[in-house]
Amino acid sequence: MTDYRSLLSDLIQKYRDRADFILIRVEESESTSILLRGENIETLSEEIAIGGQVRVCYRGGWGFASFNRLSTLTERLEDAIAAARRVGIGKTCLAPVLPLEGVYRLPLPAGDPRSIPLANKKALCDHYNNILREYDPRITTTAVSYGDLTQRVTIATSEGTLIEQAWTDLEARFSAIARDGEIIQTGRETTGSRQGWNDLLHLENQVLSAAARAINALSFPTITGDTYPVVIDPILSGLFVHEAFGHLSEADMIYENPDLMEVMTMGRKFGPDHLQIFDGAAPPGHRGSYQVDDEGTPATTTQLIENGFLVGRLHSRETAGKLGERPTANARCLDYQYPPLVRMTNTWIERGETPVQDLFQNIPVGVYAKNWLGGMTNGEMFTFSAGEAWMIRNGELAEPVRDVTLSGNVFKTLANIEAIGDDFYWDESGGCGKGGQSGLPVGCGGPSLRIKDVVIGGESVEG
Repeated sequence: MTDYRSLLSDLIQKYRDRADFILIRVEESESTSILLRGENIETLSEEIAIGGQVRVCYRGGWGFASFNRLSTLTERLEDAIAAARRVGIGKTCLAPVLPLEGVYRLPLPAGDPRSIPLANKKALCDHYNNILREYDPRITTTAVSYGDLTQRVTIATSEGTLIEQAWTDLEARFSAIARDGEIIQTGRETTGSRQGWNDLLHLENQVLSAAARAINALSFPTITGDTYPVVIDPILSGLFVHEAFGHLSEADMIYENPDLMEVMTMGRKFGPDHLQIFDGAAPPGHRGSYQVDDEGTPATTTQLIENGFLVGRLHSRETAGKLGERPTANARCLDYQYPPLVRMTNTWIERGETPVQDLFQNIPVGVYAKNWLGGMTNGEMFTFSAGEAWMIRNGELAEPVRDVTLSGNVFKTLANIEAIGDDFYWDESGGCGKGGQSGLPVGCGGPSLRIKDVVIGGESVEG
């Protein structure tokens, strides 16, 4: 590991008079990737990489260049400056932040995966894959993937920020596809961690759960499509708040879209009085946690919904400057090849006060949806498929059903939240995609929710 801080400081000092803002980021990474599909090994690799990026702003215009040879850094810096000066015709407007200096390293209390041989990681994947393959002969396809990534990033800016930050992220995915005649069902489980290697051990019950859901669903009846009162578990509520509401809170989506800006007006009532929604990298230990973002802004916690009213949104320094709001440390990039975008970190709905068992009371016919299988969002509209579901009859859980999709308008759905459970769960399985940057680690959390008038369809959605 090389100390790049003096090199970056010297370069910025030399070129700072040619632009309004300069940021240089150098990144070293070590990663492992394994993918088993059935009996086949599709991926088995270890990689060490070094690269970097230069971002320059001049009169509101941005220049960007990336590199994977440090010897070309000066050339790439000059390229980015030239690009920014060609397109800059306005005014640079970046929300101010105090310059930072320091070294930040997220701890690994559960063990550093770099100390584990590749053979051991492969053996763990084989173990989980065998559990899926041996569960039932009706399972026709299995997939197990494992990935770990350690990144060490040095950031220097023309405003005096000079920081180094390092973290490690791990993820494992398990999938079983079962078939009985023309009926095909899928069971999936995903887990992730920024705590370390040991968090991916002893997941046999989770793997078995994926296999069991695929097999059990083969014999379940298909739900009748209709509008139902619905109770969703914490995993689905975390997915909902991330996909359906979180993306609409990203300020680059808002200031470029006048119609969305009008919809997302501060102070507008979106949900019940007891609804609280947050996003932030400051809570430690989650997959979206860090100490500074990719512009050097210190991590925060931002309240988005307070007592049902819109009170915040997520910002980079540019979006905060253009909208006259404070930066929230949500500028993130997947790696050095991409410029930072406004991205969620850890997004959650605060727990409520209703006992979970009371969420089902007085529902003559409804649906309890649990876990997730796939889904998509398009602006204000969402469609999610549940990993498991049961009918609710006269306030009690009844028969299990399959192929349950939940669809609707996010703002109407928020307004239709009738009760918020007193439970809470952090789901560390998230990998978010935006602007061609897919798989960015995030955390999602929430309690169980009771929502009225949810459109339920009887066809599965793969995602």
